[in-house]
Amino acid sequence: MTEQGNILGIPILSLITFLPLVGVVLLLLVGRERVRVIRNLAFLVSLASFAASLLLPLYYDRSTAAVQFVERLNWIPTIGVTYFFGLDGISLWLVMLTTFLSPIAVLCSYESIKHRTKEFYIFLLILETGMLGVFVALDFFLFYVFWEVMLVPMYFLIGVWGSDRRLYSAIKFFLYTLFGSVIMLLGILAVYFYAGGQTGRYTFDVLQLMRVAYPNAPVINFLGVALSFQDLVWLAFALSFAIKVPMFPFHTWLPDAHTDAPTAGSVILAGVLLKMGTYGFIRFNLPMFPEASQHFVPLIFVLSIIAIIYGAMVCMVQPDMKRLIAYSSVSHMGFVMLGMFAFNPQGVQGSILQMINHGLSTGGLFLVVGLIYDRRHTRLISELGGISRPMPVYATLFAIIMFASMGLPGLNGFIGEFLILIGAFQVRWWWGAFAVTGIILGAAYMLWLYQRTMFGEVTKEENKSLPDLDAREMATLLPIIAFCFWIGLYPAPFLKAMEASVANVIQIVEKGAAGKAVGAKQAAATGQVGNPVIAKVPDRQVANLGSRLAALDSKGSR
Repeated sequence: MTEQGNILGIPILSLITFLPLVGVVLLLLVGRERVRVIRNLAFLVSLASFAASLLLPLYYDRSTAAVQFVERLNWIPTIGVTYFFGLDGISLWLVMLTTFLSPIAVLCSYESIKHRTKEFYIFLLILETGMLGVFVALDFFLFYVFWEVMLVPMYFLIGVWGSDRRLYSAIKFFLYTLFGSVIMLLGILAVYFYAGGQTGRYTFDVLQLMRVAYPNAPVINFLGVALSFQDLVWLAFALSFAIKVPMFPFHTWLPDAHTDAPTAGSVILAGVLLKMGTYGFIRFNLPMFPEASQHFVPLIFVLSIIAIIYGAMVCMVQPDMKRLIAYSSVSHMGFVMLGMFAFNPQGVQGSILQMINHGLSTGGLFLVVGLIYDRRHTRLISELGGISRPMPVYATLFAIIMFASMGLPGLNGFIGEFLILIGAFQVRWWWGAFAVTGIILGAAYMLWLYQRTMFGEVTKEENKSLPDLDAREMATLLPIIAFCFWIGLYPAPFLKAMEASVANVIQIVEKGAAGKAVGAKQAAATGQVGNPVIAKVPDRQVANLGSRLAALDSKGSR
């Protein structure tokens, strides 16, 4: 990966990322009794961040895989930490998805959050900054800071404003994610010290570390499987990202977190937080450890197929609407991982597009559940039925989002799943055949859910006089539906923007160590990471670098 600079000439990524924090400061100055001001201020700030982000696709150069809108500043030079923001075709739409869903999450909470309103919106805005930082940070130290920052507000959103088992779900979410984060930190440090030892330059710069070829020779035998240094570091990163996706069998925190989170928390969790895991795989695991990525393809394919089928089958027996949609995420994210590890343009592009599709359709489904919960204070399917009679507008919008989630042609889900299946069939036809069963099961559980809740007679007295959607509630769903149709009918702008970046990742994986600027064996001899101007440093000089510097210091002090 290379850098292209910043065509706008302003720190646009910093502006988008930290604008929500400006909103936090403003909210701190508002009295907690002024609830209406707090709500509107939080909404306007998140909307301003979205408005600023619209500059990104307008000025993004789709002809190159280079990192754009670059912001670089020395932060902690003694250990090689830089303030390094950048954007490419992989992260572009994820940033847009985050800024798009954040004001919707704020707006949907206007009536549902009755206590500690000020604190709720403060945590929501801090969470937005953390998520955006993850997608634009290109320094591992900075990336890890944003990764950890995101944990705290989501923990409080679930633990304070969640439903019955909120504390259990919040702690479970926090512990699962924190465990993965610690393992990833070990991987980051391993990469940092290995690359620094090879080149004589210690840095957390992701682009520099990507240019180093990490050893692929076996160093340990675990249960009869020979693992290299590259395999071990790949697993350290993969474990953290697999928990976040979540992949089977690391998914058990997700249904609890979704079920007990407030509506805004579920929308953000499904829409953005899960994508941080899949983003981590395609941003770090694939280009940094290409041989290990190819080595673990069978494992990822097996776990993805299990997630697709298992998640769909568990949905069939769920009595709770929110829990059903939570398990559907396990199935849908299995498709994302399947396409990503097909290592062909159709599969990887379909994977990235499906991240966006899932964020829109599943985020919309959680909004739908939240709207009915605000009226009936229950999510049990058995307590509903015939809702389309008192709420025809609600039933119509619900149907559109449901069809988008199912992958109906003309809506966004179809494009992503179609590309993923093409990619999977090119690798192994039977992987694609197994994945198709997930689509069939997905249609079954979604249609059955809709039939039980929207159709039939109104059997519960409480359901007969439910008010239909008001203007604010429709405003949360209509933008999502508009994008579902846009991607479904004309996906070209979305696919074109990621085309060059996807081709670059696939090329790196195919070439492996041969495509790295600093090979594992000659890294110490070249003394540089993709920079031809730096003088060469022999192996023994790199090995004795510390003692030579000490000797120089000693002479200087005399």
